[in-house]
Formats: sequence, structure tokens, C-alpha cells
Amino acid sequence: MFIVMISSELAPVAKVGGLGDVVFGLSRELEIRGNSVEIILPKYDCMWYDEIWGLHKIWDELWVPWYGGAVPCSIWFGFVHGRKCFFIEPHSSDNFYNRGCFYGNHDDPLRFAFFSKAAMEFLLKSGKQPDIIHCHDWQTGLVPVLLFEIYQQQGMHRPRACYTIHNFKHQGITGDAVLWATGLNRPDYYMHPDRLRDNTHPNAINLMKGGIVYANHITTVSPHHAWEAQHTDQGHGLGHTLGIHHPKFSGVLNGVDYDVWNPETDRFIPSHYNAWNVEAKYPNKDALRDRLWLSKEFKPLVAYVGRLDAQKGVHLIQHAMFYALEKGAQFVLLGAAGDSGINNHFWHLKHQLNNNPNCHLEIGFNEQLAHLIYAGADIMVVPSLFEPCGLAQMIAMRYGAVPLVRAVGGLVDTVFDRDHSDKPVELRNGYVFHDSDFPAIESALNRAIGLWYSFPKDFRRLVTNGMAADYSWAQSGHHYVGIYEHIRAR
Repeated sequence: MFIVMISSELAPVAKVGGLGDVVFGLSRELEIRGNSVEIILPKYDCMWYDEIWGLHKIWDELWVPWYGGAVPCSIWFGFVHGRKCFFIEPHSSDNFYNRGCFYGNHDDPLRFAFFSKAAMEFLLKSGKQPDIIHCHDWQTGLVPVLLFEIYQQQGMHRPRACYTIHNFKHQGITGDAVLWATGLNRPDYYMHPDRLRDNTHPNAINLMKGGIVYANHITTVSPHHAWEAQHTDQGHGLGHTLGIHHPKFSGVLNGVDYDVWNPETDRFIPSHYNAWNVEAKYPNKDALRDRLWLSKEFKPLVAYVGRLDAQKGVHLIQHAMFYALEKGAQFVLLGAAGDSGINNHFWHLKHQLNNNPNCHLEIGFNEQLAHLIYAGADIMVVPSLFEPCGLAQMIAMRYGAVPLVRAVGGLVDTVFDRDHSDKPVELRNGYVFHDSDFPAIESALNRAIGLWYSFPKDFRRLVTNGMAADYSWAQSGHHYVGIYEHIRAR
């Protein structure tokens, strides 16, 4: 198949969160399976240009219809770690992608409406007829709308649209200016509740809703989160729309890049190991303790790696730290906070615990240290309030750190409780708690730390169970190929 990804992010050149990793990892897996994949991105001024090979201009004046006129664009081509990428550079006073940032501007809906329009115009004018156009999040929610309402009538009969929602919280709610700008016009038609009108704001359109209504298939990033989005507040107002379109909605678990996260080859850890040689993991624990000035005692090491924000359950992270220390464990944290209040709070905790030989807080993010923490940890806590997919728990298992997670989103789909899961014993790989209060995480931590001390062979079984699980892109790629083939046949 010929597949075109249209995305606002691609790791590592334009990465804000997990979206960029997913687009890169899935694209590579699809290529491994024999498909032809091309990726279309905005040409941001703040991209990591040293990660693009052979960048050159291939089209000097692609005229993109805009507000009844047209904006000239240059199209650039280059390889990002083997992926074929096209970059759209508009030449107008709006300066859409020369802002020094990817998101956060007041006109973001117009910026990405233009990107969606320009991507479709590029496909049309270049004569490309992909089998599948796979677009991502609210930034490209207009792509399926434009395909069905405009570009099919101009000859693009072959492509089918797959739309993946990575984060329901941000939906691209805006006024009808994007309709006039992109040539959709007819606000009365699109403001119908069965089309783009926002479910909460009757005078606004919702770009994510447009993607849901018009796409041939919609996915989100784990099966359990697909259920949450329809039946709980995790859909952020789109549950009713997803219910209407549920026959074409499913959850496909994201994968982990095992070329990057592989304890057998990881260049950031001193001792390489695998599930058949777990003993070789423990020199990494010593190396981590040396690096962070922790004491070398017979104690389990509990860790947290990730953002420090409300979504991640910061109150539970803090409580887990003190409870683990109380129960005779060590605790390591590596995290960055965007919120100044949370950031200041954890800096205060860092100073408070600075001389504790069993605890270290590293505020910020360090890729090399993250790898060493995964390799050195015995238990990895992921107490998220919501988590569409989550990668930390899957990386932890790959590195032989037993995940301890809250029962939400993709955490439910990947971590199976040692004591309470209905899975076979050989598939149980961690600890799961349900409530978002202190007793819930205490109960799970108590079980995990108690098993480490009292039943080391049983704890080792959890470690090897987790390491044996396959959460690479192979399974996800297989599911997506099935989806593509299904919608092509319709």
C-alpha cells in the first residue's frame, strides 16, 4: 500500500510529546512490512534540521487556495532517519511556521487548517493517489473533511482516511473562519450537530469532531482508552459523537521503539542483559547509585520517570516516594514540570531530601539518565490520573523493572496484576491499583516491596514475565495494516 502520514509532529525533528514518536515508529514499521510511506509536515523554523538528511526544495510555487485567494508555498524533501518527508513552507505575512515554537499561538487553528489544506493541495497537484491518508490529532482533523467535501470531487477518489486521536483534551475548537479560509464555506451546513459543530459550544466548530465524522476509521492509542473516551469524561465532550460513529472507532496500542529501548544494546547503560541473563541488570543498579550518590544497601529501588503534571498524579508520585522510603526502599525521580507551582514544589522536596542516602530527585529531563534509571530500577511507578497509552510501563518491562500502575487507559491493557489478574500466571507482570487516593497506591507498593524482600524468586518471575512481553511496533503495525485493508475494501 501507499500510505501518506499527515502530522504536526515527527520525532526527532519536530517533537513535543508522544505524537512524534508514534508517527515515526508506526511509519517505520509499515515500511518494514513492505508498504510505501511518506510523511507531510509543516516546515517549522524550530525543527532539528541536523536530523534531516538531504533536505532540498522540490517545488517552488505550490499555490494553496486561501480565503478566496492563494498562498504560494515551497515544498521541501528530506529523509528523517530513513523516513521520506515533505515539508510545507508557506510564503505569506501570516508567517505560520516561523514562530520559534510548534504550538501555543492564538491562531493555531488557522495555522493548522492551512497546513491541512496545503497538504491536500500538494497531494492533488503532485498527482499522488495514496491508498491511505493517515492523519493525527486535532491539527489535521480537517483533512478527512477536505478529502470528502472538496478533493474527491477534484479526482482524489482512491484515498481513504484513517484518523488517530492521541489526546482528546485538545480538540481545535474555533470559529467559522477556518471554513471560509479553506474553501469549505457554508457555515450553516458545517455547523450542523452531525458535522463540525462543537457539542458544548453551539457557536463553535470542532476540528477533532470533523475528523471523527468524516474519517473512514478512527483510532485512539489503546483499547481501554477507546472505551474511556466513549463512556467516561475522558472523551472531553466527544463521547456522544464517538458513540454515533462507534462501528468505525477502535483502540490500537502504541508500540515502543525497541531499537532505542533495548537493554541488550543500550549505549547509555554499562551492563547489557536480557530475560535469560537478568543478573547482568544489577551492575546498572550499582552504576545508578554511584551516579546519584545513593547508598549501596540490600534494598529495592523504586523509580518514577516522566512529566510532573496533574495528569501524571503528582500527589501520588510524592506519596509513593515517602511511603517507599518508609517501607525500606530507595526512590529515584526524573521529571520536568511545566507548571511553575509544581516545579517549585518538587525543588523544595529535592532540597528537603538532598542528604538522604536513599532518595534522589532530578528535576528536568536527561535522556541518558532515563535509560540508566530504567535499567537500575526494580519497581517503576506510573500512577496517572489518566493515560491514553503510556510508554513508561512498557519501557520498564523491557528493562526488567516491575511496573506499578493505576488502572486507566493503556496501563490496563499492558500491566496485569500479580495477585488479582485473571490472566495466566506467566502473563502477570506487575501491580495495579484503581483509586486515586493514598491507601490505593500504598496497598500496591506494600505488595511489591514485600514480594521483593520476602519472595525474591517470585519477584524475579514478574521481572522475566515483563521482559518476555512484546510491546514493539510489530503488533500495532499488524493492526493498522488490517484497518487500512478494511477501509480500502469499502
